[in-house]
Amino acid sequence: MTDALKRLSDEGVAIWLDDLSRKLISSGALQELIDDQHVVGVTTNPSIFQKAISEGDGYDTQLADLAARKVTVEEAIRMITTADVRDAADVLRPVFDATDGRDGRVSIEVDPRLAHDERATVAEAKQLAWLVDRPNTLIKIPATLAGLPAITEVIGLGISVNVTLIFSLERYRQVMDAYLAGLEKAKERGLDLSKIHSVASFFVSRVDTEIDKRIDALGTDEAKAVRGKAALANARLAYQAYEEVFSSDRWNALERAGANRQRPLWASTGVKDKAYKDTLYVDDLVAPNTVNTMPGGTLQAVGDHGQITGDTVTGTYEQARADLDAVERLGISYDEVVELLEKEGVEKFEAAWNDLLDSTKAELERLAPSEG
Repeated sequence: MTDALKRLSDEGVAIWLDDLSRKLISSGALQELIDDQHVVGVTTNPSIFQKAISEGDGYDTQLADLAARKVTVEEAIRMITTADVRDAADVLRPVFDATDGRDGRVSIEVDPRLAHDERATVAEAKQLAWLVDRPNTLIKIPATLAGLPAITEVIGLGISVNVTLIFSLERYRQVMDAYLAGLEKAKERGLDLSKIHSVASFFVSRVDTEIDKRIDALGTDEAKAVRGKAALANARLAYQAYEEVFSSDRWNALERAGANRQRPLWASTGVKDKAYKDTLYVDDLVAPNTVNTMPGGTLQAVGDHGQITGDTVTGTYEQARADLDAVERLGISYDEVVELLEKEGVEKFEAAWNDLLDSTKAELERLAPSEG
């Protein structure tokens, strides 16, 4: 192992793991990642839980108990996932305490089938916060149009939020606005703003995957010249927007009242295209006050051969804008791509949730006590 992960952490990038399972917790592997690889947080999603529950027998005892009680599949999923998040939060609690609540966080997602229902999303966020009952939880809410007012309301109740599935610069600005509006609500209600935290999960690799597919279909030398540049450019311009919003008068008033910045979190940082270095979306997105949540393979790759050379974001905005403009000149619509990615993102999480329902139902049936 190199000291790339330490250097990344020293540059102000919080390293979070995009994975969780009961085995990871019970085996001590999560604690080892915290101790040895500078991991200071965990993110989850329906796909991660579906994989965890369908592999191995780590959930059999709890599933057998749930089957004996004849609970619904939905209730079983919530009991299983919140138990894992609660236990992971306990493992990360020393980090949470040492960083004054900034890190040591574990994220759990609202049911993605509620992504277009503001009221149900708020109700689910409140329920999840109550079920997990740990101060170092983040409730994940997708950045859909219905999600934006839900984010404001949940933050306004003093619940910390991980806003997920952000692809566009416009939507990211709306997310930051929703966060500030939530803080203003919380302040009006007399809540302690210093206890409220948030990250904004800006997705990276999927942007390249979609735009590169369109570039490859064009096949021209002009098109090939901008291959693999859009995702980094998009993320870097998001950081520019973050710098603008969190230096505004509106923000400064909230900061004086004790509020915390909503950090940009680079999500979907596993490299999908083998033509690119496997640490691309980590090495080239180093900036202060950010989070990078990595799947295990990417975390290992960065630890092994990541090239952390300091801040690779600040001051790149002119080139980033030029790179996105070059994509537009090819006839590839940025707005169309990011709208498609948000739609597909929600659909993928819904599909993963349905897979989770199916696999949990099968496990409950397998472990159900025989009649008689």
